[in-house]
Amino acid sequence: MENKKRVLIVDDDPLISRMYENKMSADGYEAEVAVNGADALLLVRKNRPDLILLDVMMPKMNGVETLKALKGDEATKSIPVFFLTNLGDNPDDIAKAKALGAEDYLVKSQISLKELSEKVKKIVGTA
Repeated sequence: MENKKRVLIVDDDPLISRMYENKMSADGYEAEVAVNGADALLLVRKNRPDLILLDVMMPKMNGVETLKALKGDEATKSIPVFFLTNLGDNPDDIAKAKALGAEDYLVKSQISLKELSEKVKKIVGTA
């Protein structure tokens, strides 16, 4: 049996993470959820996802701190990360996210599940 592509969803909002998890699972990916950056780093080291959907605003360790930790680690720096936020599409925030190594910067209220699914497929291929 072929290994499924793994998508890690990092979001402290249970409704949003469940929605993304359901969509990724429906698309055939193995989806995991972490509620903060610290938990995400543990899961990343354990399960090596093919892509990370990372919320910016979270307790304990926010998305920016998490991204810096991921990109600063030789073992995880090549994993693509999509920033997901409700902060809006401020050009400064987008530039900062990309400078830190984010693959994409997506505003939750402006992207449909179908669009997110298409972006994930472009990066990791079909499940």
